[in-house]
Amino acid sequence: MSDNVVGGAGAPVQATGFKKHYALIILTLAYTSSHVDRGIVNILMPSIKQAFDVSDTLLGLMGGFVFALFYATLGVPIAMWADRGNRRNIVALAVTVWSGMTAACGLAGSFSHLLLARIGVGIGEAGSSPPSHSMIADLYPKEQRSTAMSVYAIGVYFGAMIGLVVGGYVVQNYGWRATFFVVGLPGLLIALLVRYTMDEPVRGVTDGLAQAEAHKSKASLGSYVMALWHVFVHLWSTRSARHIIIGLTLVSFVGYGGLIFGPSFFSRSLGLDMTKIGLIFGLTAGFIGGLGALIGGYLADRLSRTDMRWNAWIIAVAKILGMPLFIVFYMSSDLTIMIPVYIMSSLLGAFYLGPSFAMIQSLTPIHMRALASAVMLFVLNFIALGFGPLTVGLISDWLTPTYGVESLRWALFGTSFIGVWAAVHYYWAGKTYEADIKKLVGGDK
Repeated sequence: MSDNVVGGAGAPVQATGFKKHYALIILTLAYTSSHVDRGIVNILMPSIKQAFDVSDTLLGLMGGFVFALFYATLGVPIAMWADRGNRRNIVALAVTVWSGMTAACGLAGSFSHLLLARIGVGIGEAGSSPPSHSMIADLYPKEQRSTAMSVYAIGVYFGAMIGLVVGGYVVQNYGWRATFFVVGLPGLLIALLVRYTMDEPVRGVTDGLAQAEAHKSKASLGSYVMALWHVFVHLWSTRSARHIIIGLTLVSFVGYGGLIFGPSFFSRSLGLDMTKIGLIFGLTAGFIGGLGALIGGYLADRLSRTDMRWNAWIIAVAKILGMPLFIVFYMSSDLTIMIPVYIMSSLLGAFYLGPSFAMIQSLTPIHMRALASAVMLFVLNFIALGFGPLTVGLISDWLTPTYGVESLRWALFGTSFIGVWAAVHYYWAGKTYEADIKKLVGGDK
């Protein structure tokens, strides 16, 4: 099947120089948009809670599980499509859907209607990361992939920053409904940039595999169901990949709970208004988190030149160093202490994303990279995004009779210790990473 079956014209183009960097920038812009639209509910939760009179558990359900159920599940069939179709066009379509559905959230007449619109956002965002990961792997060789994926991962932090800063100002002055319109509609312009200013890259060229050979490998997988089975078996049987996915899921479990309920914690325990919360929480998560993502990717690429195990070990070290910072942060109510600690924890906490994405792509045969990314994201998002915020909400509601407004603080504090468990898996991943890479390369010959 041609790479251009899905609405594309002309042959895929090998990107060099400016074109590959431009493609990375546009994909990062799209990823940023997805995290603005995904995370905008975080700053709006106090207003939504008041408007519809719902519990923390239901807020966690909306912010996490309902979104994640469709986002994670549909990512798999869309990735199968991406491994055989035009990835650029799939991303453009995905951006259009999630942007439109985010705007539709502003029209919700009830909490049930809001849940349905959030499902639509999840459906749209399911088509973004797997094809994007696959394209980036075809734009940059494996020795540059952690850095490139870390640039892409900046979208998580810049998206959070924009959502919190812009969202905090708009909700404070114009209400939560207007906020959904303000952040949703600009995504339609990004969809046009993806569709009409980017090229579909050649598959396999950065790994020394010709386009024809890549297609031959793809066709040999047979049916979609068999392709999915191959990917599951490959990721589970590859020791380092298995530990990376477990570690990534555990880190994200903590991260999503903190990200979604963080503004509510600042509001309840510290009494800050939404504008201040957006500035403090957003600028720190955005600039510092983005810087941390770049540093993590750079260190992984740099240190792995002499020892490939550091691709994973740099994340384990960051998680261990970050744990005392979490303790200080949640045990304090003094902003002069909390903000510097939050800055440092955000810097270290962002190390994991780019190297994790890059390692999974490097550990996966070319013909199944988008699907491998989708499987990874399915596990990550179904468990971490689906149950992380929900768990925090449940614990908070459970502790409310004892701790009152401070119940959320203790719920977030308790779940933060899962980061140590994640560090252990990244350590184990590093021990077998080089051997698994050599096994993959040897098997492709």
